[in-house]
Amino acid sequence: MNKKYWLCLIAFALVGIMVASPVFAEVTFKWGPYLRVRHEFWRNWNDMTNGLVSATPTSDNRNFFRIKTSLWGQANVTKKLTLYGKLTNENRAYTFYHQASGTKKKGFHFDINEVVFDNLYFDVKNFGELPVDVRVGRQDLIGQYGEGFLISDGTPQDGSRTVYFDAIKASWKIDKKNTLDLIYLSDDATDEKLPVINRLDGKGLPAGATGAEQQLNLGDEQGFIAYLKSDPSKKLHLENYYIYKAEEGGIGSKLGARKSTLSTVGTYAKYTIAPWTFKGQLASQFGKYGDDARRAMGGYGFVTRDFKKVMFSPVLNAGYMYLSGDDRDSSTNESWNPLFSRWPIMSDVYSELYYLTYNNEAGALGYWTNLQLYKIGLLLSPTKKSKLSLAYYYLKANETIAPTSDTFGTGKNRGTLTQAKFDYTFNKNLSALVMGEYFHPGDFYVASADDACFLRTQLELKF
Repeated sequence: MNKKYWLCLIAFALVGIMVASPVFAEVTFKWGPYLRVRHEFWRNWNDMTNGLVSATPTSDNRNFFRIKTSLWGQANVTKKLTLYGKLTNENRAYTFYHQASGTKKKGFHFDINEVVFDNLYFDVKNFGELPVDVRVGRQDLIGQYGEGFLISDGTPQDGSRTVYFDAIKASWKIDKKNTLDLIYLSDDATDEKLPVINRLDGKGLPAGATGAEQQLNLGDEQGFIAYLKSDPSKKLHLENYYIYKAEEGGIGSKLGARKSTLSTVGTYAKYTIAPWTFKGQLASQFGKYGDDARRAMGGYGFVTRDFKKVMFSPVLNAGYMYLSGDDRDSSTNESWNPLFSRWPIMSDVYSELYYLTYNNEAGALGYWTNLQLYKIGLLLSPTKKSKLSLAYYYLKANETIAPTSDTFGTGKNRGTLTQAKFDYTFNKNLSALVMGEYFHPGDFYVASADDACFLRTQLELKF
């Protein structure tokens, strides 16, 4: 859908709803600002080559600040009708940026960047006096489905600046224990549906991209989701789903390059019997990738044990994840497609550093695929306001990929990842964190591969 069609759809729907409402109570408004300031240091995230001590022209170190600001507003028109909008800007100030060309940028570089419509939607409760809630427009879906394993970010190419989907969602409350969500979505490669203030002029685009807009996806995407959430008992929660996705692709030469149509069916389950929690997900994918058939499998299982009466209330977490990889000797493409979760993935598996490394391997940041992951983690709460998370990951590949002289080897051992994060909540409006990750590559990479690291400090203010 183009911009005019999308805006007309929202306008006519709003007028129709308002005309159909017999009585309007006094409209109430609320609004608030948001500020997130991050400092990040990336080292060897793309090519596993230590650019600080090497003249290699593909070195990829970054040292920079990310400043994200938002302004949101909500109007409660009636008890059943709500309008919501949010404008967002994220700019980056680099103190060190080593480009693929070998040029080192030193000094403070600052660009205001784009101001975009992060969200713009309306909600209708009990549409047509039915047990159905409808949301139409630009909206976030993160955190609503299966811990984000398949549905998190609709705009992965701009990082965490935005995560929205341009979508229509209907939630049917079948009964107290079952809810069915039906979602149609249409996400563009660049933002064509709503105005962009100070639109980028060719900056921020991946290799092979053209035009003057910030890239949001590898190509235009459309999808349909049928998602059933059930609570058979107080201890058991189930989610069953069917997801259809069509990708235009067209950028690069790797996994996001070809047109793709893909169906995914799966189940998520969570069972809690204090102090234990068991959860897992299993999904199967089938469809076409260019002219090739596509068949893939993915899933995970995790167990959590809390010790509330022990000092610092420790929580132990351990589990396994499997994402199929492409067998190069087969005409079928078996690589797992993360769908709408090109994101640091989910609560039990969260890595900013390894999310970045997929850019070189799969052709896109966060294109999780071809992976076996083993994790053990520990969460401590030294005070009521603080949390310390520690994790260790052992990573493997299911299939080798074509080796290269500068990055990839001939083995399947991806390596080990060590992670630590400290969160502190000052109050309901202000929080901070410090996070570090260290990756030691295995023989999936060349023997000369160097260790990689990621460091983030963050201050977040929201109202």
